Amino acid sequence: MRLSQIIEKVLDEVLPSEGTRPEVLSKAMRYAVGTGGKRVRPRICLAAAEAVGGTAEDARYPAAAIEILHNYTLVHDDLPAMDNDVERRGKPTVWKEFGEANAILAGDALLALAYRTAALAPRNVPQIVQELGEQGLGVVRGQVEDIEQGDKDIEFVYIHKTADLFIAAAVMGALAAGASPEDVAKLREFALNLGLAFQYEDDLLDGDSPYGMEKTQSLAQEATAKAISSLDGLSGDTTELRLLAQSLLGRKK
Repeated sequence: MRLSQIIEKVLDEVLPSEGTRPEVLSKAMRYAVGTGGKRVRPRICLAAAEAVGGTAEDARYPAAAIEILHNYTLVHDDLPAMDNDVERRGKPTVWKEFGEANAILAGDALLALAYRTAALAPRNVPQIVQELGEQGLGVVRGQVEDIEQGDKDIEFVYIHKTADLFIAAAVMGALAAGASPEDVAKLREFALNLGLAFQYEDDLLDGDSPYGMEKTQSLAQEATAKAISSLDGLSGDTTELRLLAQSLLGRKK
């Protein structure tokens, strides 16, 4: 079973069925997670398990957890009090489809579900849940810094708002497969640089980089190269992680 199939299967398993009361909540949760997206973070999680000598199946629940938590952040980011976005992935945002109150509550429920799902990991559950919490808090820190008026610490925003969930994905996947501390450290470095490269590419796509386009292209290439080099010496198969890193460089929306 390929990584994408594992991801969709486990998400379908852990999300509430549409008949679950209250129905508007279960519908909103499924709508938020099931409206497309690249599934980059859960792919990192599954591939990280393989990179330390485990199997993708080892990390299926942490992979679902990171995707659920990621989508919780998007539901709340889209709200009128935040970015006031009315469309995401070609469809109305959750608040636009279900109302603001239901969107807030759906985000809250997704956050709780992420932790419940992470706790189903086959091993190292306390460390996995701690990592999810640490990096999830980091995302909020980055978002708060991003919405502040005036000069921003761009590196702080990029590390926390974007890279932190990449780090959580890689570390949780490695832990679920029983990785050594040395392999976990390598994957943490990989994910940090991949997250930064991902954000630089986003800036290029949006045409709003604070560094200028030429420098941003260079930063994306440098961060991708650092990410890939961090995989050297890992005990398992790093093919999927290397391919993923290369595919994100110069990507389209």
